Amino acid sequence: MTAPPDLTATTTTTTTVRRRHAYWQTALTVGVLLAVACVVRRHWPVLATGAGRLAVADQGWLLVAATAALGTWVSSALAQQGAVPQRLPGRRLVAAQLAACAANHVLPAGLGAGAVNLRFLMRCGLPVGRSASALAVKATAGVVARIVLIGVLAAVCPGVLRVPHISLGVVGVVLAVAALVAVLLNCPLWPRCRRALAAVLTDIRAVHARPHRAAALWGGSLAFAALHSLVLICVTQAVELPLSPARVALLYLAASSAAALLPTPGGIGSLDAALVFALTASGTTAVAAASVVIGYRLLTMWLPLIPGLLVLGVLVRRKAL
Repeated sequence: MTAPPDLTATTTTTTTVRRRHAYWQTALTVGVLLAVACVVRRHWPVLATGAGRLAVADQGWLLVAATAALGTWVSSALAQQGAVPQRLPGRRLVAAQLAACAANHVLPAGLGAGAVNLRFLMRCGLPVGRSASALAVKATAGVVARIVLIGVLAAVCPGVLRVPHISLGVVGVVLAVAALVAVLLNCPLWPRCRRALAAVLTDIRAVHARPHRAAALWGGSLAFAALHSLVLICVTQAVELPLSPARVALLYLAASSAAALLPTPGGIGSLDAALVFALTASGTTAVAAASVVIGYRLLTMWLPLIPGLLVLGVLVRRKAL
């Protein structure tokens, strides 16, 4: 029995759009990585000196930073548990976050982490729609938690974040985007988007109907951003960088939020450049900024990458994903 012609055409169109989106995303990722390679080659002496400075840094602070990096997986698992009304298997949930972190460094724009967590929730018995909704709830809480932390730290460290001058061109772009959104609201896909949004709002209400789930969601989301900030703070202390912890945390949150606009795997290139720019704009030398970023990336990305991929393989083999 064949599908009706209109359903077949819709499926074909959706597949084509997804392929085009993947092609553009891959092309953008390759372009960013090539630009990063050129920058690394041009500034290799600075990077080498920064790595040497990191090698003689305070090992105690680096150990604290490594502990904080481990805590990011636990906090991510806590937030994911808070986004789901039913109880999830704790050990497998934490292992899935490690695997998701590794997968996120292979695929762009968080696709790897999203795919791993989606498969994990489905293996735990959640339907596809509920699993996707749970990921959306967690992502929403993460964005709100990051905005709250930025607001608090901006009040503690006034003058660090400066509001840029808004030109008429920017206003025109915003108005054009608003007009585009208004047009999209009338397109045939809007009813589906509205149903998906309604499902997310329903899950948010269901989670907040249980105080312990809401506490896990918001506590894990806040802890995830705070622990990543703590990793950078500890690395700056290890290399004796004269910046206050609150200022470093604010710089990290602002830089990582800006880097999220470029969909590179694990923020490679975009996050590194944003962190270096933020640190040097605060008066840090290029060598010191390079050593801090190298230390942060080693602890949060490169060192956990191989164990994360091994855990991912084990979970797939045991059909936990």
